Amino acid sequence: MLPTYIIRGSCRDTAGIVSKITTCLFQHGMNIEEAAQFNDKLSGHFFFRIVFSSATKKIPQKFLNEFSDLAKELSMDWSCEPCDEPVKTLLLVSKSDHCLNDILYRWHNKTLPIDITGVISNHENNRAQVEEKGLSFHYLPVTEKTKTSQEKKITDIITATGTELIVLARYMQVLSNKISRDYLGRIINIHHSFLPGFKGARPYHQAYARGVKIIGATAHFVTSELDEGPIIEQDVTRITHAETPEKLQLIGQDIESRVLLSALQNYAECRIFLHGNRTIIL
Repeated sequence: MLPTYIIRGSCRDTAGIVSKITTCLFQHGMNIEEAAQFNDKLSGHFFFRIVFSSATKKIPQKFLNEFSDLAKELSMDWSCEPCDEPVKTLLLVSKSDHCLNDILYRWHNKTLPIDITGVISNHENNRAQVEEKGLSFHYLPVTEKTKTSQEKKITDIITATGTELIVLARYMQVLSNKISRDYLGRIINIHHSFLPGFKGARPYHQAYARGVKIIGATAHFVTSELDEGPIIEQDVTRITHAETPEKLQLIGQDIESRVLLSALQNYAECRIFLHGNRTIIL
């Protein structure tokens, strides 16, 4: 089976971009296996993602050099990565383990293309299930007074492990503006509402009191604006007046898990383009 790669990029939209990209691939013997593109008429930007195979184990440097020249001509932001290279991912969690369990299960069964570099928690609850998978568990308790030093330990772990993606798998602490800015586009959070929605404490009790007919969850990139980052994935489920807050919480946890997993899958497959306050997913 020939090795496959993902090449993706974005630039100002002009005529002939697709032709130039595909011609460059063809001239170097690359075979296109999957292709997606989008012209954002609101901003005039063009986005593309192409999966291609190569007869060589490594991408020829001549191809990379010529594509780099093409990218400069088009003022394009681009990258080219092997399809089978898992994304180094650090998980942050507090007490609730439903999202953590789903991620660990799919990672263990190799259905989620990530390499878990460790799990950080401000509680000890999930240590056993993490360590039984052979993963590092970092217990980093935090208070208002120790928040700065605790986040320094988090960033030290990110650096030491070469982590690319940070996932807040129900981590019930608000990250500082600094860490949000430093890792913009690399921190994914799962929010227990179909944003914008019921914010703050006891969201399912708020929903119950208002008699809502749908509940949902939102996966988004973390920014310095609390729960206002670019949205990656959302889903909802219809409910009735008969559901109790406790039942709503169970339904909501199931939605949270699948929405977060979808966001991780999209990130790991290089499908997400961060474009201002929006995401483009190809």
